[in-house]
This record gives sequence, C-alpha cells and structure tokens, in this order.
Amino acid sequence: MFEATTIIAVRRNGQTAIAGDGQVTFGQNTIMKQNAKKVRKLFDGQVVAGFAGSVADAFTLFAKFEEKLKQVDGNLTRAAVDLAREWRSDRVLRRLEALLIVANLEKMFIISGTGELIEAEDGIAAIGSGGAFALAAARALFQHSDMGALDIACEALNIAAQICIYTNGQISFETVEAGEL
Repeated sequence: MFEATTIIAVRRNGQTAIAGDGQVTFGQNTIMKQNAKKVRKLFDGQVVAGFAGSVADAFTLFAKFEEKLKQVDGNLTRAAVDLAREWRSDRVLRRLEALLIVANLEKMFIISGTGELIEAEDGIAAIGSGGAFALAAARALFQHSDMGALDIACEALNIAAQICIYTNGQISFETVEAGEL
C-alpha cells in the first residue's frame, strides 16, 4: 500500500472522471505539500490517469504509459498490458514505487509494478492510503444517487479526507466526456 495519497476514478453516463487529493507526505508525520496534482490527461486528452506513490516514479510511468498508448494507437487494454508486462520484467522499472489508475470512456485499470493489472468491474477504482474509503463512498454514491462521475469522485475524496490522515481535501481532477473527443 502506498501512503500519502488517494486517487479515485469513476465512469458514468458518458463521462470518466479521475480525482486525486493534493497532500504529499514525507515520512509518517510531515506534510510537505498541500496542493500536488497527481492526475493528468494523456494521449491527446482521450485517457485520464492518476498515481499513488513516488512522484518521480509516477512521472516515469506516465511517460512510459503514454508511449505504449501511442504504439497501440490508443488501445487502453493493450497499452496497460504492455506496461504491466514491461514494468514487471524490466530491472530498472521494477524498482519504481507507484500504482497507476488509467481510464478512458470504456475501460479502467489499476496497474502495479508486480505485474498486477486489475480492470474495474463496476466503473469505479481507487488507490492509495485513502483508496478503500474513497471506493466505499463512491460505490454508495453511485448506487444511491444520480450524481455524475465527477461529482461522485470529488465527494468520495472529500469523505476519504475526513477519515484518512494521508488524504486532504485539495482535489484536482481530469475528465473525459463522450462529446469532447
């Protein structure tokens, strides 16, 4: 588990949203930054991605993943499989300490350096120390409200920030919507 962040992705009604808190924690008791941006758009805005873990490692993985997307002409599944395979087998990449959530309008994956590639079966995925809290909140909001993907993601993060000491309420987000591509 990676401490010091929470990332949540939600897909609903033609919109995929990914949101992350802004807290960067050093060690177990020092907040170094309140407003870090841990989410971004990739592949000409067609894919949203977020990370938990080492910032430098995450930037390396974002670049690698976008390279994979370009090689497979935006096929999210193939790019995710290729990155997971390379991440697990490459000696340098294997040392990277991060998790990624990547998503587009149809698919959503969690990718890890141990070769794990988990597809979100319900259109909701979360990582980081507050990930379980955000995931539970997002599932409840998804099932019991008409809120859109972005509203669910942001509210789930706000709930996680009230519970997890490694998560704050400084939310950054990115979305992909059916009509904008």
